[in-house]
Amino acid sequence: MSATSAFFERLAIACQDPRFSKVSGSVRFDIGDGSHLEQWLLDIDHGQMRVTRSGGPATTVIRVSAPVAEAMARGEVNGLAAITRGEIMVDGDLALALRIGRLFPREPEPAPSGPDRPSEGRQAGDPDSGK
Repeated sequence: MSATSAFFERLAIACQDPRFSKVSGSVRFDIGDGSHLEQWLLDIDHGQMRVTRSGGPATTVIRVSAPVAEAMARGEVNGLAAITRGEIMVDGDLALALRIGRLFPREPEPAPSGPDRPSEGRQAGDPDSGK
């Protein structure tokens, strides 16, 4: 599963977010990857959220490439910065689009450490690393 799909699945499971208790509107994400278009529709009604894979009408449409969407879902790209660079196009309510940015992770998730990967702060060959 892509990071983008996992992000939207987590939103669908959460169903609500108190930070959006005064927000109502809909946002459709048009995520393009060459000739393939993936669409997600987020309906917000005073903090209650409903997420569907749909190309239905929305008050705000966010157009983004698949690589940028993936990076945002992993917390590697800031949405406002991506809008400023022209990597994201917004049609409709820009204020709502900017608020949606709060749903994305702010920092990249740490990479898992395993037997072949030294833990953070240690390098292979360090006296304390055991290698």
